[in-house]
Amino acid sequence: MPVSAPSTSPSKVIDVDTVTERRSFLQVARQPRMIGLLLVFVLAAFVCGRLGAWQLDRAYERAALAAQQEAAEAVAAGPAWLGDVLVPQESFPGELVGREVRVTGAFEPSGTLLVPGRALEGRVGYLVLTPFRVSDDGTGGASWADLSGPPVLALVQGWVADPADADALSLPEGEVTVTGWLQAGESTVGSAAVVDGQTEQIALSALVNEWGGPIYTGYLVATSGPGSPEEGGVAALPRPTIDGGTGANLQNIFYALQWWLFGGFAVLLWVRLVRDEMAGGRRGGAPTDADTGIAGLPAA
Repeated sequence: MPVSAPSTSPSKVIDVDTVTERRSFLQVARQPRMIGLLLVFVLAAFVCGRLGAWQLDRAYERAALAAQQEAAEAVAAGPAWLGDVLVPQESFPGELVGREVRVTGAFEPSGTLLVPGRALEGRVGYLVLTPFRVSDDGTGGASWADLSGPPVLALVQGWVADPADADALSLPEGEVTVTGWLQAGESTVGSAAVVDGQTEQIALSALVNEWGGPIYTGYLVATSGPGSPEEGGVAALPRPTIDGGTGANLQNIFYALQWWLFGGFAVLLWVRLVRDEMAGGRRGGAPTDADTGIAGLPAA
């Protein structure tokens, strides 16, 4: 009866060099000297990480302090002339929101509109919006010299609970000076049409068709002077908080990145030292065979 040869199954080949390398790395890493170096490098990486976090905090802290100082200076300076901060037909800078300005011109009461759906202290009512034809913005007319004529400024007199309250308001004729704070015009989301003396948005690009002439891209919320809450008849709107910006100091951010790179380099340096120690140990401990020649051939 023929006897079949025993079957052989492929066995898993183990890379002895890899196992030796891994074992040798652990053996070298567990040496007291390497453990001591590891503690030193980990401490250095921790310090670098903390310094990087401190620099990052400083980046935003310095930006916040600069913003607060800018806002405080703007408030302390008092109202500027409108022409010193904003020119008609040009884009409205975001940092001008809440900026106090003064301007001289004349009201055009026939163009007064109501903006419905505006809340104040939990009540929903209307903003009273009136065109204000500017005659002096502090530049002597230089800011609109190249335009078709004196610009119109959208002016919010204040808030009323009922349209009848707006009908009772009276505005002076002739030139007057009004003080207030600036706000950016609203985007034309949905309908910006004027219907029955009302418009749902202060969309200046649409209002210029109603009022005519060049127009400013922001509007003024009156705080003092004729037609303002100071004169009575309308409620004052709360002034937005001036923050002066929220940027970060790039120099401190770069310093933070440098510290974090130094921390990572400290850990990598320890790994490199362990590997160098492994390589040196292998070379130093490699056995030599006097009877072995070149490429394993017997020596002569």
